[in-house]
Amino acid sequence: MNRFKTVGEYLKRTDVVLWLLTLCAVIYSLLLISSMQRAGEYSFLRTQTAAVILGLAASAVISAADYRYLIDKWYLSAIIAAVLALLVFLFGRQVTGTDDTAWIMLPGGFSIQPSELIKICFIITFAKHLSYLKEKELIESLFGVITLVIHAAIPMAVIHLQGDDGTVLIFGFIFLIMSFTAGGQLRSFAILGGLLLISIPLIWSFFMNDEHRNRILALFDIDGNAMTNYGWQQYQGKVSVASGELSGSGLYNGSRVEYGIVPEQENDFIFTVAGEELGFIGCMLLLAVLFGIIIKVLMNAMRSNDFQGRCICCGVFATIASQTIINLGMVLGFFPVVGITLPLFSSGGTSALSMLICLGLVQSVRNHNIDDMDTARLRRGSQSRLKI
Repeated sequence: MNRFKTVGEYLKRTDVVLWLLTLCAVIYSLLLISSMQRAGEYSFLRTQTAAVILGLAASAVISAADYRYLIDKWYLSAIIAAVLALLVFLFGRQVTGTDDTAWIMLPGGFSIQPSELIKICFIITFAKHLSYLKEKELIESLFGVITLVIHAAIPMAVIHLQGDDGTVLIFGFIFLIMSFTAGGQLRSFAILGGLLLISIPLIWSFFMNDEHRNRILALFDIDGNAMTNYGWQQYQGKVSVASGELSGSGLYNGSRVEYGIVPEQENDFIFTVAGEELGFIGCMLLLAVLFGIIIKVLMNAMRSNDFQGRCICCGVFATIASQTIINLGMVLGFFPVVGITLPLFSSGGTSALSMLICLGLVQSVRNHNIDDMDTARLRRGSQSRLKI
């Protein structure tokens, strides 16, 4: 942290646009949560505000620290992930509105979802794993691919046993995108994809329960199941989004929001609040902010001259992009409901905290690679002058 002696020096290094987009997202989120809170007595806004303040502080500290230290001490992340997973098995509880036991209750009525924090640990340890394989020239070998699959399968299996299959899906996307962008061969992923397709009947019959299957079937049963049980949430969500038309009814004015017509509107279905009260314009603004964050994370990955830094950024990119696509697909009825939050917008203290920490890691990559990028530019400039 000593390299940042002044705020001005920090601002020269950091990605200011990404910081601004992050602030826009959390402020927008707090407005939506504040509006929907009138539908109940629990103070979602209080919890979210505390999580955002803590997350921004943690993000700022991490952005100033060197991410390479975290990767060098990867075993600490592995230990933290193992402890968090064990705590869930010992003290895990089911929270109202969920169908899993991936939560730990805290004093004062608060709860945390350890799987959100395990994502961060996984990105760090997986980046270390990829860099090791790259250094040993094993990243394209069958042995290397098998070790990566095993690495990803362990947390995915643990979280599956906790019943949080939506998060398992996100881990799968993180694994694929980080592995592919690190140099994994396309044929390896083609083989994995083929094996997955072949195993669909087994997954349907033995790994999915009746609720999982009914949520998928609800997508194709618009006149029946959608109006009664598993499709009810998505149907009402689409009605709320459509009711907002161009500009919506205005914050604190949506009648469907006020009466809580859409279940979990503060969490997985926060997009319906934006749709009803801010309309098409509000939805597009929300998507623009998220899209801007995703693009900036990807740009920082491309600009990094450090392999481990690129891996970190690609892991964060995979997290935000996959959660955004799946969440919007859930709300609009393209995908089954799997309990995936909308990054930085959904109510959920652990989700907001973990996402802000992830963005802090991206800022750390940016801050601690800029010297290398400047040196490279100067070297290219000198070579050009010599040629002239």
